[in-house]
Amino acid sequence: MSIVSSTGIGSGIDIGTLVSQLVTAEGQPALNAIQRQQDTTNTRLSGLGTLKSALSDFQTVVSKLKDGNLFKTHKAASADESILKVAAGAGSVAGSYAVEVTQLAKAQKSISGEFANSAATVGTGSLTIATTAGASFNVTVASGNNTLLGIRDAINNASGNTSVTASIVNVDNSTGTGTISKLVLTAKNSGLANAFTVTGTDDDGNNADTSGLSQIFSSNLSAQTTATDAIIKVDGQTATRSTNSITDVIQGLTLDLKSAQVGTKVNVDVSLDNEAVNKTLTSFVTAYNKLHTTSKDLGKYGGGTGGSSSGNGALIGDATLRYVTSQVRQDSANPVSSATGNYNSLAMIGIKIDKDGVMSLDSTQLNTALSASLQSVSDVFSSSDGVATRLYSKLDNVLQSGGPLDSQQTSLKKQLSALDSRKADVQVRLDNLQKTLQKQFTAMDVNVGKFKSTGSFLSNWISKL
Repeated sequence: MSIVSSTGIGSGIDIGTLVSQLVTAEGQPALNAIQRQQDTTNTRLSGLGTLKSALSDFQTVVSKLKDGNLFKTHKAASADESILKVAAGAGSVAGSYAVEVTQLAKAQKSISGEFANSAATVGTGSLTIATTAGASFNVTVASGNNTLLGIRDAINNASGNTSVTASIVNVDNSTGTGTISKLVLTAKNSGLANAFTVTGTDDDGNNADTSGLSQIFSSNLSAQTTATDAIIKVDGQTATRSTNSITDVIQGLTLDLKSAQVGTKVNVDVSLDNEAVNKTLTSFVTAYNKLHTTSKDLGKYGGGTGGSSSGNGALIGDATLRYVTSQVRQDSANPVSSATGNYNSLAMIGIKIDKDGVMSLDSTQLNTALSASLQSVSDVFSSSDGVATRLYSKLDNVLQSGGPLDSQQTSLKKQLSALDSRKADVQVRLDNLQKTLQKQFTAMDVNVGKFKSTGSFLSNWISKL
């Protein structure tokens, strides 16, 4: 509030300070009460945000267990990664295979004869480059692009070229007396289906000689690398593919072929990825305990001496907090009616909650259960009444827009807005009171000054009688 402090001319009283003190005495109790309500509301709003964040983090971990895919995660191992490497993906199943790599897939590479340099003129005409599989494209070579460099760029930029890459190498000539240039054509993909031929029309009228554009035709190219398919044997059964990265021979497995070793069988083992399962379930336990600690702190009673509530949690006495805490613990601990096999609860697979509400994981017990009945363990989490299924549903109801947490936050924000309005109303009232008091005390001060002046006049007059 704006207060002009001035000493009364007539009374000698500090009117500004007096008015300020009176206004403060009048308004401070109301302002303090509003501030206490604002602090309490902000504390609860912050507490709800903390709870919401912890629940959301827990739900993220729960979602990884809800669909059961975790228990279909496998790992694959190759007995000799210098021959082939393996990786397990979706759809892989446990098993063992003997894999023999008899031939690697290779991409065709053809190289031209010698040219003086990359700017050397080759000739004009047209080129047709076609693969064994039937893909083809055409290149027109005219006076503007009839150099080795121009032909390279024309091939690489040709419409419909999905099969060949052209490049130039600068190497020693055949006699070792200088440097020459050669055009190199390389198939973009390996395998026999991607092998290519270069034909066309040479404007010099002869498509079969060693001059002009026909120098680039297949008849005048040297085979640097011949196209081949990859050939493997899986448990004695032959499979031929155009690439060394094979994904469709063994279900869910990617085989990356590294070298051909005829007669050498490499054992490939596929098994459940217990490490991945343990890692995710450890994250589940960690998230549960974090939520438990957060909920406990938010709802704690400080228990100060003499009735003091110092140290109380931000959501002490909150019904939603009690409901969520109770439901999460019950849904985690209760048996699973839809589970099959020998396991129907977290406790039976090594995940237990102690008397203080802290969850722990016994990896040895879990791995034993995984080995004994993988489907049963999966059901504990992901079946229709599974722990993850029911937890996710409860958490979704609590966290959804318009749910109990969202509704409370909306209500508290409205309360804060109303408190701000009340605070503004009090301030308006105090500003008006200040103006009134200032006016009254100023008038009083003027009157006191007049009385003092009259008194001085009378005293002087009397003293002269």
